[in-house]
Amino acid sequence: MVKNMPTKWQSSVKAIKAVQVAFDMDEKIQLSIRKEALDAGLSPSDQIRDILGLTINKRPKRPRLTVSLAPDDYQVLAKKYGLNAGQQLEIKRKLMDELIEHVNINDSK
Repeated sequence: MVKNMPTKWQSSVKAIKAVQVAFDMDEKIQLSIRKEALDAGLSPSDQIRDILGLTINKRPKRPRLTVSLAPDDYQVLAKKYGLNAGQQLEIKRKLMDELIEHVNINDSK
């Protein structure tokens, strides 16, 4: 291990040395792998590791969805929800409510 590294970071040394590999593949192949991953409850990266016969880190992951929001997006959403753009936590709550409502409506169809 690296000298003088805090103990809590020492387990990250292996990950730091890993190299991410990106694949430019036909969209049909990418979609198929993503669907397999979703059905298996894996990330696309873990699904690729499984296909290749590599180990998959079984550590629990927080199930979450992400979206990148630019300052302009916060302006649009603030107006939509009747809030100020600086109220980012409240905007996030409103977004979550809207996503939950979207799923509930689609599931009831």
